[in-house]
Amino acid sequence: MLLVHGFGASTDHWRYNIPALGERHEVHAVDLLGFGRSAKPEGLPYGGGLWRDQLVAYVRERIGRPTVLVGNSLGGFAALAAGAALGDEAAGVVLINAAGPFSDEQAEPSGWGAITKRTIGAALLRSPVLQRLLFENLRRPATIRRTLNQVYIDRTNVDEALVEAIRRPSLDPGAFGVFRTVFDIPRGQPLDELFAQLQVPLLLLWGIRDPWINAAGRRAAFQRHSPAATTEVVLDAGHCPHDEVPAQVNAALLEWLASLPDA
Repeated sequence: MLLVHGFGASTDHWRYNIPALGERHEVHAVDLLGFGRSAKPEGLPYGGGLWRDQLVAYVRERIGRPTVLVGNSLGGFAALAAGAALGDEAAGVVLINAAGPFSDEQAEPSGWGAITKRTIGAALLRSPVLQRLLFENLRRPATIRRTLNQVYIDRTNVDEALVEAIRRPSLDPGAFGVFRTVFDIPRGQPLDELFAQLQVPLLLLWGIRDPWINAAGRRAAFQRHSPAATTEVVLDAGHCPHDEVPAQVNAALLEWLASLPDA
């Protein structure tokens, strides 16, 4: 299987999953381009298309056989896109509080008030000075810890190692350039279109108390659009259940993996 981290994280975020899953399965984890220990070159079109292609290439060139793709948050969107693109070269997809829009969520806001707010907000966020100030604040250890405390319900695992794993890549040459592209990343293919292309079993793992993506509300949309071969597991956790309640996530993953046809 291939583990894919979320925005601003890295392979270190699977610290409690790789050892347990690796006892029974061949486990890979990759840092998406621009994050973690990966290269952060200027000029790349950072976004869903790039990360999808990176994962597809990794499966084909490094693993070379059908693979289960597991992704959290932004990594979930990339894993789903890659799983859809790989066809029968994928063995399954696992989405852990996945990010990404559905088709009906991509409509532009209407009315002068909404248009003005959007235009002014976009202009401010594209200011290099403001972007730099925001970047410097976001990579402060205190800010990282505060952000993690917002999205972990049980904060036991919000420790120094996790804070440092997120802070360290932000010091790499090119990190600010990657951060700046966040404001211009185009929306990727809608989730419902990707679900329609998916040919392999799907597992939805929810940290149901996630305040970032309103997991309780988004479940209904996922249930409406996800393919027939879908299993769903709901956990009492926040945005990153794989690190917050890893034993529960590992158990759910192993049980689902054992149910797959070629397991």
